Amino acid sequence: MAAQKLGHRINRRGFLQQASAASLASLGGPLVQPSNATPTDIRRNQQSDMAYRRLGRTGFMVSEVGSGGDPVRPDNIRQIELAIDMGMNYLDMAPAYGKGECEKAYGMIVGRSSMRERVFMNTKISSFNGIRNRMYKDIYNGLPTGKQEAIVNRAAQMRIERGLEKPGYFITYFTNQARAFDSAFLTWAMMRDYSHKVEGSPEFRKFIISSLETSLQLARTDYFDIVMCPHGATGPEDVQNPEIYETFAQLKRDGKVRALGVSSHNDPAGVLRAAADTGHYDVVMMAYNIINGGYVEESIRYAAGKGLGIIGMKVAMAVANHHKDLQPVPEWRLQKIQRIVPGNLKIPQKAYLWALQNPNLSMVVSNLWDDAHVKENLSLAGKKVTLQPG
Repeated sequence: MAAQKLGHRINRRGFLQQASAASLASLGGPLVQPSNATPTDIRRNQQSDMAYRRLGRTGFMVSEVGSGGDPVRPDNIRQIELAIDMGMNYLDMAPAYGKGECEKAYGMIVGRSSMRERVFMNTKISSFNGIRNRMYKDIYNGLPTGKQEAIVNRAAQMRIERGLEKPGYFITYFTNQARAFDSAFLTWAMMRDYSHKVEGSPEFRKFIISSLETSLQLARTDYFDIVMCPHGATGPEDVQNPEIYETFAQLKRDGKVRALGVSSHNDPAGVLRAAADTGHYDVVMMAYNIINGGYVEESIRYAAGKGLGIIGMKVAMAVANHHKDLQPVPEWRLQKIQRIVPGNLKIPQKAYLWALQNPNLSMVVSNLWDDAHVKENLSLAGKKVTLQPG
């Protein structure tokens, strides 16, 4: 086993050689590899009791169940070490999780000898949308009342026409989640007339680099396999900023990032399809579960066909939300998961098992709160089940 793990490691020199070659392609888009190019697959921490899938064109062979960042703090990492010992190889984090405490906690794990080469690490550029929205709002505040009213009316009309808050598609996973629409639609309504004053701003590059450098220090690594920008895209416009593409092309050349990704709660189907169409994104982590599945399946097939790696998040939170102010979960949701996924598993396990039946999904991220969650959720990897009518 030790020899096998050694063979799967990528040391710093080897990584830079691969990143250098990949960066040539990144000048014109993402890290492109044929979908059947198995010799280029990148394998880490492969163990017989875990199932792995290819994360799109990145070539990363990720465990079907990865570690989410919500419960990971410096005083709560033992269960993550257990999960890695069981073959889990994906660590998800963000500056917003515990104000950097999540990244710091993962750094305590990977900072140890040889541990970095056993896992894929993903962080995010939190607050990126806040910077962009603030720049548009500053312009808005300087406009005469008549123009402000026209923008507000346009934003309201766009919000109605898009219908992003329709029940079943929009699901509240955390408090104040819907507030993101307020600033987003105001920004989008202004882009037609004012994007030339915002989208090319050097402030974006400065913020991305500053955020990433802090994350690298906290996580005790000299590169991330994936960085998602923005963290929590609200709609297609959020992945259409050229400054993101240009900045990450440089970061890839510098060997600090391997793949560009984005995450989305509020319009997962729209963000996924838009990210695929840019030609710059490699990975999308999106809200995907048994409740919103019917709205996003076609976009998942579309994006997978273009080589994107797709990660399911909020898979269990639609039926087992841990936020007390969003409890209890509606009974009809619980009844639905019970009908569709047979057996005596717990509700969250059934939710993950349902998602993993989708062959276009690369993995699910799961909150691993303790050893029990690790053993229960990781045991789902590789399992097949015949889903019943809903």
